[in-house]
Amino acid sequence: MSHLLRTTALLPVLAAGLVWTTAAQARTLQVEAGADAQERLQTALIDARAGDVVRLGPGRFDLADSLSLDQPGVTVTGAGPDRTVLAFDHQTAGADGFLITGDHAVVEGLAVENAKGNGIKAKGVDGIVFRNLRVEWTGGPKETNGAYGVYPVSSKHVLIDRVRVSGASDAGIYVGQSQEIVVRDSEASFNVAGIEIENCYHADVHDNLSTHNAGGILVFDLPGLPQMGGHGIRVFHNRVVDNDTPNFAPKGNIVAAVPTGTGLMVMANRDVHLFDNVVDGNASAGILLVAYLNAFKDPTYNPLPRDVSSHDNHLGHNGFAPKFDGGPILAKILGGSIPPTFWDGVTRYRQADGADSTDVVRLSLLDGPVVNLQLRLQGTPVTSANPAVTPSLGAELKLPAPPPVELPGWMGDRRSSGSSGR
Repeated sequence: MSHLLRTTALLPVLAAGLVWTTAAQARTLQVEAGADAQERLQTALIDARAGDVVRLGPGRFDLADSLSLDQPGVTVTGAGPDRTVLAFDHQTAGADGFLITGDHAVVEGLAVENAKGNGIKAKGVDGIVFRNLRVEWTGGPKETNGAYGVYPVSSKHVLIDRVRVSGASDAGIYVGQSQEIVVRDSEASFNVAGIEIENCYHADVHDNLSTHNAGGILVFDLPGLPQMGGHGIRVFHNRVVDNDTPNFAPKGNIVAAVPTGTGLMVMANRDVHLFDNVVDGNASAGILLVAYLNAFKDPTYNPLPRDVSSHDNHLGHNGFAPKFDGGPILAKILGGSIPPTFWDGVTRYRQADGADSTDVVRLSLLDGPVVNLQLRLQGTPVTSANPAVTPSLGAELKLPAPPPVELPGWMGDRRSSGSSGR
């Protein structure tokens, strides 16, 4: 060991502020803030191998280009999300702050500020842990901010744990086209969407705070993507409160259509269970269920929300000032506000062969009055609504909840908590 330390001490890279140590064949590559931080940090990420730790000291790392990690089994750790800051204020190159394409990666204990594009992105990986992180656009909500804060896509076995995101112009915490996902103990504020699960299979979203976004927690499925048919999503034990930031998404983005003041929203997804959440202070709707809003050509796509269960949620004061088209008129018709749960009533869509779909839409919505717009066919304008209010919907249905998501042991707790109660 002493010989190795003496040898590495002679390496020129030490003079650049990068220290290697070895223990049982794993190494710690220490990188400090200061001059040439971009080159020294990227060099460490290139040189790291499975089992190695790239350790960032406290301070502000001023970066002008994206960082990337493509080696598997590497941990990148800082001194804490308020002590180690990857600062992209003067970024001139790269689409992301930090891009990870290596499997079995861990990123923890640091912050990413003002990335030109996405904050931290993982693409096509099996095993990614985002832990104890902060991603922020410090100038507040702006259309020119990056789209996503924490952004795993096309990945498997995803853990997002104790992550704070603020200022994303699309979604603060976004998981897309992925499988086996846990998002927990995290906070999203002042984003367009706080937390978004899109085109994913099997996700547990629990014990998070989503507040002061345009929309709190969204579960979407979109057409024309390599992975569609999102299903097996549990959203529970979250606080989805006071989502009141005006929607600042760039025009044309799908989330630009999310009404400011939305709590929980499910669009074109199946086998979704919402339970034990606190949903309060959301001006447009507490729980919103809608079919995909736009025309589509993909013959394999189903735009309807179905097999959705909502129960044992605490729905406070929601729907008191709806921000969507026709919302104020609808609220007036219904006595001044929108009932706690809002469904567009769409049960059919036009298939590629011109025939109407025959899917069975099963909804069990038990958290107080439900307004059903009775639009029937996907694409029918809201102006054709014939709203009806019922105390609940589908109380007779027994929709089995998805099982808890199980993650590999090296990622932390093997199972997320929570029982569906159904």
